[in-house]
Amino acid sequence: MCEYLLKSRGPYLSALRSSLFYSRCCSSSQSNRAEASDRGNSSLIHPSAIVHPNSIIGEGVSVGPFCSVSSSAKLGNFCKLYPGSHIFGSTELGNSCTLMTGAVVGDDLPGCTIIGKNNVIGYHAVIGIQCQDLKYKTDDECFLEVGDNNDIREHTSIHRSSKSTDRTVIGNNNLIMGSCHIAHDCKIGNSNIFANNTLLAGHVIVEDYVHTAGATVVHQFCHVGAYSFLGGGSVVSQDVPKYMMVSGERAELHGLNVVGLTRCGFSNTEIRSLKTAYRRIFMPKYANTRSFEERLADVEKNEELTHFPAVRVMLKSIRDSFAQDRRGICKFRDLISS
Repeated sequence: MCEYLLKSRGPYLSALRSSLFYSRCCSSSQSNRAEASDRGNSSLIHPSAIVHPNSIIGEGVSVGPFCSVSSSAKLGNFCKLYPGSHIFGSTELGNSCTLMTGAVVGDDLPGCTIIGKNNVIGYHAVIGIQCQDLKYKTDDECFLEVGDNNDIREHTSIHRSSKSTDRTVIGNNNLIMGSCHIAHDCKIGNSNIFANNTLLAGHVIVEDYVHTAGATVVHQFCHVGAYSFLGGGSVVSQDVPKYMMVSGERAELHGLNVVGLTRCGFSNTEIRSLKTAYRRIFMPKYANTRSFEERLADVEKNEELTHFPAVRVMLKSIRDSFAQDRRGICKFRDLISS
């Protein structure tokens, strides 16, 4: 009998340990629930999570195992932190945000990271940390502002601004796919789609409804106009005017983004007018007879074409790219129009 007990004590001890661990977890979980109740909400905080008592936790928040929430953090209602996600520094999450496993939001730096509502931060994404600009001073404030309804996928990195007088800004309804990078002081508009490994250097401006294919690189200080398309593997070193399509190792214009314009509701009449204006500027009938500036000026004076707001917007986008502080537009070939 004694021999039997000695042989079987392993399973009994294992069960006892599990029982004790479970009771401790339940006790700790009850304590966390009581703390949440004291705060006036129904948040659930796993006993292994580290949530600073000075943090502000909204109602219905779920904090999973091995997460951490800093003392200056503010979590809106119904946020969900999956296991191993972390919130550092002065960081604010709007309602119904989700941090997937391994996601890191915020940094222990002067300044703050503000995330709007209904955002999903993907697995091991790093959002709102120190920029990679050597001019950044460690005691200077830096900022990141993210709007609403963005889907930021796995391993993406988005950095704060490089100085207190600027900020990195992400708009609303953007899909930022895996392993993208958005550097310091970028300004991203609304409803953009960045395919995997899209890399934006510092101070890049991307307007609305832009679509990039995979492995696209954009040089610092470039402007990417609304409704444009950047082909896969493109290296964009100059501005992309509105409505246009570029591709290439040193990106060149390849006409209008007709598919994107159609999907976004541009009428056939508008698209035909844009095509006519594009051909007259970039594809003259007789090669080398008139300069680019003369062709652009002619279209700007054409009342039949400029009657359409979309044409006027495209012309202004082209003209603005040649301002003193801008990089000019991507290269194009003076092809003879057919």
